[in-house]
Amino acid sequence: MSQALNTEQLSTISQLVEEAIRKNQTPGAVVLLGNQSRVVFLQAYGVLALDARRLPAAPDTIFDIASLTKVVATTPAILQLVERGKLSLEDPVCKYWRGFKTKNKDRITVGHLLTHYSGLRPGLPLKTDWSGYETALKKILEEKPESPPGIHFSYSDLNFIILGELIRRISGQPLDVYCRDHIFRPLGMKDTCFNPGQALHSRLAPTIEIQNGEVHDPLARRMGGVAGHAGLFSTAEDLAVFAQALLNGGRWANIEILSPATVEKMVLPHSPPDKVPLRGLGWEIYSPSGGNWSKSLPMGSYGHKGFTGTLLWIDPISKVYLIVLTNRVYLSEKSDHETLRAQIFSLVAEATGRSPVSAKPTETAKRVREKVQTGIDVLEKKKFAPLSGLRVGLITNHSGVDSEGRRTIDLLHKAKGVKLKAIFSPEHGLSGKADSKVPPTRDPLTKLPVYSLYGDTLRPTPQMLKRLDALVFDVQDAGARFYTYISTMGYALEAASQKKIAFYVLDRPNPITASLVQGPVMDRDLKSFTGYFPLPIRHGMTVGELARMFNVENKIRAKLQIIQMSGYRRTDWYDETGLSWMNPSPNLRSLTEAILYPGVALVEGSNVSVGRGTETPFELLGAPWIQAKEFSDYLNNRKIPGVEFQPAGFNPGSNPFRDQVCYGVRIALLDRQALDSAVLGIEILSALYQLYPKDFQIDKTLSLIGARSVLQAIKDGKDPQSIVQNLQESLDQFRRLRSKYLLYPE
Repeated sequence: MSQALNTEQLSTISQLVEEAIRKNQTPGAVVLLGNQSRVVFLQAYGVLALDARRLPAAPDTIFDIASLTKVVATTPAILQLVERGKLSLEDPVCKYWRGFKTKNKDRITVGHLLTHYSGLRPGLPLKTDWSGYETALKKILEEKPESPPGIHFSYSDLNFIILGELIRRISGQPLDVYCRDHIFRPLGMKDTCFNPGQALHSRLAPTIEIQNGEVHDPLARRMGGVAGHAGLFSTAEDLAVFAQALLNGGRWANIEILSPATVEKMVLPHSPPDKVPLRGLGWEIYSPSGGNWSKSLPMGSYGHKGFTGTLLWIDPISKVYLIVLTNRVYLSEKSDHETLRAQIFSLVAEATGRSPVSAKPTETAKRVREKVQTGIDVLEKKKFAPLSGLRVGLITNHSGVDSEGRRTIDLLHKAKGVKLKAIFSPEHGLSGKADSKVPPTRDPLTKLPVYSLYGDTLRPTPQMLKRLDALVFDVQDAGARFYTYISTMGYALEAASQKKIAFYVLDRPNPITASLVQGPVMDRDLKSFTGYFPLPIRHGMTVGELARMFNVENKIRAKLQIIQMSGYRRTDWYDETGLSWMNPSPNLRSLTEAILYPGVALVEGSNVSVGRGTETPFELLGAPWIQAKEFSDYLNNRKIPGVEFQPAGFNPGSNPFRDQVCYGVRIALLDRQALDSAVLGIEILSALYQLYPKDFQIDKTLSLIGARSVLQAIKDGKDPQSIVQNLQESLDQFRRLRSKYLLYPE
């Protein structure tokens, strides 16, 4: 930490805080940084309040930490009771609070409350005059969920008020007493409490004009100052002890407040399957589809904010924690212009080598230029002249559209002089959504027959090609050797040659660029439907270029014509072409997943899930027998360029391990230019084999690795970097072969 955050950067923190104070964003603040079991920066700024005394803020100033109550008090208290067998995360709340089942709340579980997926609204109405803890509980019993549990995320204070009541009912102690006896006193957090007494008032940073120890949150105030969602007061030094205890696996000195297994589980995703944002137990964790804060968290770290102006961030990977305490609401409750916490967090995370994911986006800046014209666009401009007078069979799917989104099927069907007679669909069918064998059907608009090339046959039969003069291929590829669309193209090219009919390829971009060549070149005798030609994993070619190579190198001798793209450069990523993204298959739902796919997919075929059946396939990888933190730590320590790994738990909706809990990693793509897909894949394979040799069925990965020598090197324990280095000679040979068939400039 002392090396990662230099004097200039520490000075910048001070400048940020002092500027916020000048702008009246807060009267005062305390910032604390910890690293490797010690406090490395602790500084107080400004004053407690803008009153006549103007007492300066100090390192031991006590702040109302607002929603940090949820993770510093309520969450660890609940998890302690789980450890002691007093309750389960899967238990319905009404098991412990019988009256709670009213108004359709009987299906809400403890886990739903901890992750904010209960369906309850954010809080209780405060317009009417009411007060008292018991009154609040009665009002909660009358609450009716806005949605069924497990469906929608809604950050709700009610969730944690209910959890606080469960702690009271199960332990026999009110929340404040339980947390004092089981968390704060054992850890030596001497200034952390609800309803601070008179002796502490002089050290309080007020959030209202007259501060007498009352909590700022109006709901917690009406409840008497003790609630599961807010009400806790603390200092930076006390919170540092708490953060370090979590980094230590739940232990401080000789005191263990939580077991290491519970701490690890606490910050894994526990949201319902396929739901976003992802949430830990109480904590916010990296969620690529979540809000600004969760999207900016480095993977593997976790944190929370409080409305009064507080922040706690803990990063087990860099061993850094950050505490920012302000009383910004003393001046204004408006948060629109409050950027101080975000600025300090971003500075610290980047300085420690843990840049927020959003600060280094996967998708780099897009070049401003004209949209690429694909093969079908160019064919339209030619008024379909190359196909004039021909009876055509079209191999396509949902991705076969022009730049305006019109189907190639419809364009050819309406084109003058072109006689579209049949349609052929590859794996996943015409819709691109099927995940099993596809039966023949008819296109609902043109009424033409749709022959399946992923059903009873993988190749066009002579009967299918009867009375056709040409086959046209218009399908978006993914850029990986084992993506079956290019095998379908190869088989169809062979069939066209045998029938002596023409074959046209309407070319399309390689979404992960046609400039990078990576990974093992396939052994020729491993040819299969997932390996049509001895290509490296990432071949760096368009489908048109591949067709040229297949036709010559396999001596197919088909009458092949490529309708080339216009305006395409080999170095283009798909988001630089100006074309709209369309999932090429059901489990490639973004360019990010397409980039990760050539590496992550190497484990498919073995007993490892790659997240098929979740919202983010190929960004997840796991199995019931993997230890998530151990696996993520191992991979992060390998320092694989371009990616980071976060411990993850998920329930895949597809085999293997359908509807079973899998543990493993969520992969964050930080720099796509730096990523070598083959390095990623081989590192993952090596990690699984090194850590879990008795569980991981590595031999089942051979068909996708494609090279026996690579599989054996992994089993021999060779370093993945040296394995990749040994591939360079075969890759150079492939590049020389590839160069003869390239059509586009860099």
